[in-house]
Amino acid sequence: MLSSNDEVFLRRAVTIAGNGLFSARPNPRVGCVIAKNGRVIGEGWHVRAGDAHAEINALASASDSTVGADVYVSLEPCSHTGRTPPCVDALIEAGVARVITATTDPNPKVCGEGVSRLRASGIEVVVAESDFGAIELNSGFFKRMLTGRPQIRLKIAATLDGRTAAHDGSSRWITGAEARADVHRLRARSCAVVTGIGTVLADDPRLTARVDGTFAQPMRVIVQGRRRIPMDAQLFNEPGRIVLVQPESDYSHAALPDDVGVLVLSDEPESVNLEALIRFLSEQECNEVLLESGPTLSGAFLAQGLVDEIWVYQSAGLLGDRGRAMFELDGVNTISDQIALHLKEVTRMGEDLRLIYTPRGSS
Repeated sequence: MLSSNDEVFLRRAVTIAGNGLFSARPNPRVGCVIAKNGRVIGEGWHVRAGDAHAEINALASASDSTVGADVYVSLEPCSHTGRTPPCVDALIEAGVARVITATTDPNPKVCGEGVSRLRASGIEVVVAESDFGAIELNSGFFKRMLTGRPQIRLKIAATLDGRTAAHDGSSRWITGAEARADVHRLRARSCAVVTGIGTVLADDPRLTARVDGTFAQPMRVIVQGRRRIPMDAQLFNEPGRIVLVQPESDYSHAALPDDVGVLVLSDEPESVNLEALIRFLSEQECNEVLLESGPTLSGAFLAQGLVDEIWVYQSAGLLGDRGRAMFELDGVNTISDQIALHLKEVTRMGEDLRLIYTPRGSS
């Protein structure tokens, strides 16, 4: 049972874990608070992969001796050597008395081992009954560790009548500045952004995240069929890795920039195997993947049950029945064929709404 002070400090650890929202990937976002005699003496969070973990940063910031202190961490301390040494060793050496964690780590290399090693050294360990939002903060990491698949978010900007572009193809701007800024934050937290060749040819997007702070741009993945991306596309002028996914290889690799790769994932002669694409993204340590595409690719992901969340930025506008629809869904002919959704969250953003849905029955 946690005391009121324990809950305050553990909530604080989860809150500061969010400081790594854009930069910690592919590692989980983790925060740590060290308290002694009811007073915080140190805190830290994991900034980026390869750098010190949250516990190490918190220990380094301590303003008093950590002997006998309580450590509050949003995720079970690691017990294995990866890019950095095990955090449990540092906590044991620091002489802390208690470690209170919001949740155990789903990574098979850790999962309970950190707790066991701390207890074996005589440190009291408490795993909270509530995770205080630590799992939601790392929902993609948890999904990849537990299922071998990244979390897929489908983002759509649409009018009140469900149109993503006008009859002439124009779509800038359907939503206002607040909604567009939120999309950049969504991109920044994602490991990869996936789109289709139709979107690239129609909109020539950059697909980069434009937010404050230092972070790596998400990998940009372009799914192609017969049509091919032009070499003067804007996204080639932006930093970051690009992967062109297609059902057959017909590129001269010498013609592509060094940071652009070609991945051949054939399902049929003219279509990409989306299941294979998901496996590839998981192998690339992608926790959260953002799908920003037109109605064909979005519909294909939905129809194959590959979408975990749908983020709809709905504007207070109307484009009429000649505008472009949100999805192409073959086989939906009657009401019983519909893909049922659960409304998870509604947030107002200026004159627009952000609606987050999950497909019913999804894990």
